[in-house]
Amino acid sequence: MRSMGFLDKFKQQGADLKDKAAGLAASHSDKIGGGIDKAAGLASKATQGKYDDKIDSAAIKAKEAADKLAEGDGKA
Repeated sequence: MRSMGFLDKFKQQGADLKDKAAGLAASHSDKIGGGIDKAAGLASKATQGKYDDKIDSAAIKAKEAADKLAEGDGKA
């Protein structure tokens, strides 16, 4: 029987942390979405609306990534 090496332990911890993050994302999805919206609003205000299209696109992608993480599909 082979003992677990450093990289094996690291991979397991990474998987455990991802599972925890997925659980938190699922249970706090409304807060995450609200935080993304707030950040987008602040960025828009700071740039005086100059980059609203890019900010909106980034906010949508961030929400999609959070949703994928919450679903636990392993791609976020």
